[in-house]
Amino acid sequence: VAAVFVSFTYVAGQMAGVGIVFARFIGVTITTGVIIGMCVVLIYAVLGGMKGITWTQVAQYTVLIIAYLIPAWAIAGQVGNIPVPQISFGEIATTLNQLQVDFGLSSYTEPFTNRPMQDVFFVALALMIGTAGLPHIIVRFYTTPSVRAARYSAGWALLFIALLYTTAPAVAVFAKTNLLQDVANQPYSERPDWVRNWEATGLIAFDDANDNGTIDSITSNPDVTPGELTVSPDIMVLANPEIAGLPAPVVGLVAAGGLAAALSTASGLLLVIGSSIGHDLYYKRFRPEATEKQRLAAGRIAISGAVLVAGYFGVNPPGFVGQVVALAFGLAAASFFPIIVLGIFWKRANAAGAMSGMVTGLTLTSIYMYMTIYGGMEHWFGISPEGIGAIGAAINFAVTIFVSKRTAPPPLEVQLLIEEVRHPRLGGEAIRLPESEEVTRSR
Repeated sequence: VAAVFVSFTYVAGQMAGVGIVFARFIGVTITTGVIIGMCVVLIYAVLGGMKGITWTQVAQYTVLIIAYLIPAWAIAGQVGNIPVPQISFGEIATTLNQLQVDFGLSSYTEPFTNRPMQDVFFVALALMIGTAGLPHIIVRFYTTPSVRAARYSAGWALLFIALLYTTAPAVAVFAKTNLLQDVANQPYSERPDWVRNWEATGLIAFDDANDNGTIDSITSNPDVTPGELTVSPDIMVLANPEIAGLPAPVVGLVAAGGLAAALSTASGLLLVIGSSIGHDLYYKRFRPEATEKQRLAAGRIAISGAVLVAGYFGVNPPGFVGQVVALAFGLAAASFFPIIVLGIFWKRANAAGAMSGMVTGLTLTSIYMYMTIYGGMEHWFGISPEGIGAIGAAINFAVTIFVSKRTAPPPLEVQLLIEEVRHPRLGGEAIRLPESEEVTRSR
């Protein structure tokens, strides 16, 4: 259930992203773009299995990383002296700081201007520990032949992820710098073509507050920072090559990369939803006599239903794409991360404790998110919905330990299995604990 809940939230953000790409580059509404994305994802999520989707995601990552790095290198060479985004980042950030001050905004690198310090800490923590608990990431390790291979795959994954995420801050700075230089204090009637193109999607809007016909200020969140030109943060990566004036093929390449990223993630999430409902719920809980064909049908029906729900939230998201994804990370942090850590490193953790911890952490986190986003509730101690997952994880840890200590320990064979997982070099040989170690007590 927790996997389904987390995956639903995450896939809604991906559907919103797909809708934005289609809306901009084939000239349809965002709603139509989301529907097209739903159909595409549904086809290959239903027809493909774990192996098929895994290899599809390999191809999609290749497209994604090429589409992300090439424009980043080009823009780095255009706006800086060194065409390496990670190096040019510092130089351009200084320029952006001055631009922001000139336009009456706070310095770009000035900390805690939009969020209090404690919220920044909790959001960062939720994103970090939530990554370890994402269901569609965890199931990827089942495709490796051994524990050792799973560990190596994690190392390679970190390398490939680093290529993308060390470039992301630089891309954000490049986009903001080019945006301010391109449109700020310019007559609205002379706005560049890329602004007109994105206005057609509804993701850029202009409100001439002083009726002077000039774009005097720019904002991405008018509720926090007022501005005449509102630019959705969802478009910054896609619009970046257009803002920088790069050739049309590069703009198309970025669109393909964004689409590949959203579709590959969505397919993995839908696979988790299908397997969780078809196997863990339908087969394990309700119909243990179900045949493999019936379980497969249940999984496909679950995927179809998930696509419909995700499509609805893709059209009516609770926030911009980055916020929705952050909510999913928070839910994963509050539900899965503590159980993974305690399950591996504390042999006394048992099923009753894990279930209690997951239910408590996930429920409290979900309620807080709902009440602050839809219910109008104020943030407690300045902690946003994106950061509450870290608190949910702490509660999960506490409840799991408390309940595990007051219920029966897991069977000896389970504890030995965990020991074997932690020490794969033993080659699967029987593991014997020292007689002095009481495996039935807390370590």
